[in-house]
Amino acid sequence: MRGVALFCLATAVAYALAAMALGIFMAATHDHVLSPAHAHLNLVGWVSVALYGLFYHAVPSASVTRLAKTQVAFATAGVLTLCPGIALAILGITEGLAVLGSFLTFMAMALFATIVLRSRSRT
Repeated sequence: MRGVALFCLATAVAYALAAMALGIFMAATHDHVLSPAHAHLNLVGWVSVALYGLFYHAVPSASVTRLAKTQVAFATAGVLTLCPGIALAILGITEGLAVLGSFLTFMAMALFATIVLRSRSRT
């Protein structure tokens, strides 16, 4: 495994570890106010990005395109802005980062849908 698929799976594992650490911290402090950020890090970071990686591994012709690299860049930027942005919004600091992260995450999934549909014609 290499390229986009490996990057997705490696970063997905990093997101899972970060989410687990946040979960352990919340359990240890008995403060679960950041549960939505923890949940989004698990779902958008670990699950979605891992599924992107598995798809790119299964369909290597899709993984070498510029669109795939763009999609993964949007997904990465989305996770790295959405999850801290949710925490900042919960803490009443700002919602701006969560809004940006939501947009980036949506764009990543829309690009992924395009890639999946295009790959049907290549098989």
